[in-house]
Amino acid sequence: MSRKVHAANRDAADKTTCGPGQLDRLLTEARQSMAGLREGASVPQQQTIRDFATSRAKAVKDIRARVPVRRRAGMPRMKRKRDALPTLNYTQRGFRLKDGRHLAGGVVLTVVWSRELPSLPSSVRVYRDSLGHWYASFVVVTETQPFPATGRALGVDWGVKETATTTSDAHDLPHPEHGKNAARKLGRCQRMMARRRPVHGQAASKGYRNARRQAAKLHKKVARQRQDTARKWAKSVVRDHDAVAVEDFRPKFLAKTTMARKAADAAIGATKTALIEMGRKHARDIRLVHPAHTTMDCASCGARTKHALPLSERTYTCTACGVVSPRDKNSACVMLVRAGLNPAGADRVRAGGPLVPGPT
Repeated sequence: MSRKVHAANRDAADKTTCGPGQLDRLLTEARQSMAGLREGASVPQQQTIRDFATSRAKAVKDIRARVPVRRRAGMPRMKRKRDALPTLNYTQRGFRLKDGRHLAGGVVLTVVWSRELPSLPSSVRVYRDSLGHWYASFVVVTETQPFPATGRALGVDWGVKETATTTSDAHDLPHPEHGKNAARKLGRCQRMMARRRPVHGQAASKGYRNARRQAAKLHKKVARQRQDTARKWAKSVVRDHDAVAVEDFRPKFLAKTTMARKAADAAIGATKTALIEMGRKHARDIRLVHPAHTTMDCASCGARTKHALPLSERTYTCTACGVVSPRDKNSACVMLVRAGLNPAGADRVRAGGPLVPGPT
């Protein structure tokens, strides 16, 4: 009981010393004494305080709950002004869209709209990217746009040789290699930066800034290419299938292997996120399947091999029923079986014969 009382007293002390209310009062005092803060609007400053308090409260909660470090939310870190990209968060009382140009603090913007807003926004985040371009991201309420029913299901297995292998040959996603295609130009810019790198404490030269900007442009181009490829593929998958069984693959561990560069270029995480978001947008059934033993199970009879298959072995041969199939295709079919989307008999396993994907 004493530990609970002590923890409660400590939480109350934190709320009174560094809670949002106390920090707001400190901000009011700072705005009166500092001209730099007084020139800006108070709305984004208060929102920054609330974001800091939320991050700190989550980190403290994880520490007290003894959450492992690899899963723990880290304490918010302070960044130097020249190292952090400017970001402003405005709540609904901090901006207006009467003419689409005004923010709090007398800021007037010339906006180029990428699309019409589906509803009135509740907040907006104004930020600048590495190229110096400014963007406004609005939080709005959207409605689903369901596609017509097709009566088909699809299994998706992630990989490095091919980003996505599915039960339909028409919907396989080959490795786009956007990063590999830009590697030569990017290496040239990085070498130019290395030769012109300023000494610590000195201002960067014009040549260094130009090389850094060219490298940032290439990085931005590759990121947009990966995003465009992922969204187009996800749209085609969601349009042609009512339900999709997706391997809940976490590619972070690949960063410590010899396939790190190719895996990063494949952008598996971004592609999976695009598929989930596209399925939510168009009211499709996206089912995440645990990736354990998906390469060892047989999609036809459900038997499991006694040893893990090496990555060099690309053909799966079942020791129980003798079915031979490409390794990734077999894994994609296993996704359908585990997600319950395969029209099979008992225990979600087909009674006999190989699993054949339906027409697409």
